[in-house]
Amino acid sequence: MITGGCHCGAIRYQAEGEALVHALCHCTDCRRHAGAPMVGWTMYPQDAVKVTKGKPKVYVSSEHGRRHFCPDCGTGLFYVNEQMLPGIIDIQSATYDDPDSVPARAHIQVAERIKWMESAHELPAFERYPPQG
Repeated sequence: MITGGCHCGAIRYQAEGEALVHALCHCTDCRRHAGAPMVGWTMYPQDAVKVTKGKPKVYVSSEHGRRHFCPDCGTGLFYVNEQMLPGIIDIQSATYDDPDSVPARAHIQVAERIKWMESAHELPAFERYPPQG
């Protein structure tokens, strides 16, 4: 079982069993909704995921897409699209209590990827912040 929740703690959830897939999505909708260059999603059967605390708000993000988020802090949590993925729920993997527990397996929607993300792995890296000056 994996557990997670929103930034403020108002929403908590758990997912039973193995994720079907964990992908990093580069689509415009995910990027704009999250305000991030990509979003990690793990896919589970809907009946494997249970909200254990609070009640997410649902945003109709497209004709069939439904994005669930914390109404208090705004953290994105789940995505459901019954037309495209019946019986499936996606969890934003960065909201897990232990995000390292389910490694990502693929990049998806790279046709919409921000160009500079292609070489982001080549940028300098710092443990915390770059040196001042």
